[in-house]
Amino acid sequence: MKVLLIGSGGREHAMAWKLSKSPKITKLYIAPGNPGTAIVGENVMIPAEDIAGLKSFALREKIDLTVVGPELPLTMGIVDVFEEAGLKIFGPSKAAAELEGSKVFSKELMSRYKIPTAYFKKFDRIEAAKDYINTHNPPMVVKADGLAAGKGVVICQTRDEALEAVDLMMAKKSFGTAGTRVIVEEFLEGEEASFLAITDGKTVVPLAPAQDHKAIFDGDTGPNTGGMGAYSPTPVVSKELQDEVMRTVMVPTVKAMEAEGRPYKGVLYAGLMISAGRIKVLEFNCRLGDPETQPILMRLEDDLLEVLLKAVECRLEDVSLRWSDKTAVCVVMAARGYPGIYEKGTEIHGLAEAGALEDVVVFHAGTAVKDGRVVTSGGRVLGVTALGVDVKNAIENAYKAVSLISWDGVYCRKDIGRKALRC
Repeated sequence: MKVLLIGSGGREHAMAWKLSKSPKITKLYIAPGNPGTAIVGENVMIPAEDIAGLKSFALREKIDLTVVGPELPLTMGIVDVFEEAGLKIFGPSKAAAELEGSKVFSKELMSRYKIPTAYFKKFDRIEAAKDYINTHNPPMVVKADGLAAGKGVVICQTRDEALEAVDLMMAKKSFGTAGTRVIVEEFLEGEEASFLAITDGKTVVPLAPAQDHKAIFDGDTGPNTGGMGAYSPTPVVSKELQDEVMRTVMVPTVKAMEAEGRPYKGVLYAGLMISAGRIKVLEFNCRLGDPETQPILMRLEDDLLEVLLKAVECRLEDVSLRWSDKTAVCVVMAARGYPGIYEKGTEIHGLAEAGALEDVVVFHAGTAVKDGRVVTSGGRVLGVTALGVDVKNAIENAYKAVSLISWDGVYCRKDIGRKALRC
């Protein structure tokens, strides 16, 4: 089979790495890819948002299956365009991808179908949002309605912080049109976890749960990022809690989307807050998470291609995924300044040495090749991922690999996975 994978981040390198192991694949293309994906497939210099260009390539090369990594082309309607052209593609339609593309839509859907989530109010006028904030007690959370690369959520401990967040999104347009509308939401306490599943619109197959680390600094402090590390499995999601999430969140959401005339096929990702065994949904995403994908796929023992094909062809009813008993930990190595303005073009050293370690894969995210050297090109540069017999061992293996990699201005959290040691 010829497979086209769309995207260029750490998630896509992990997906390409896993897909390349399928004996059914004769050719794997990644568009546009990165230096890491070039090791396991052939990069094609077509941007992920160039839907017309990607469709032309898929038709010309007779691609058997296209897999979409990032959210933007999904919300732009790439699945609809490909299916109209008779091409098989994995991912939700434009209408279904609004579950991630609009937090207002997502929250209102959960409210209508009684899917547990935080209390919220939506606003499209700055004055109304500020009036609401001034009459309610902090802490509270301000969220941009649209896509903001994982940075459109501000946890506010004071009213002033909330007012500043509204100005940032609605007045200064720091996230562009994503901040045209905002949500002001009740602050939830507890532990966050990521719960992902694959669905064909009827059957919902859970993936191994994972826990992300959103904040930039150790101890979950500082501004939110796209994710500074993750591990799988996570003790906070027990088998009983997993069953509860499937019963109260994942299956009801797929049924709700069908009832809304937006049948949902692809990856359904619920960001959860867990407190005293009770769950509430923080947000939905319509694709695999980054960096959760890296540890999850390190543990998956099944052929990813077969699973995705069955989802596209509505044949998931008999699928039960198999997982390694080992723990996987991913540590994100970032560029100086991230999640703000960061440096690019700095040479990275030690990739070969780290990648040569047993049970370690160095997934590329924000990298490029310049004059034959691998250099930084993004905020989150690498996702160093390792397996271990338990959490402690996986953490040790991941940070051993991290210690071998260097560049001027490198930064990473030193506490990825530590929460699991307390459980």
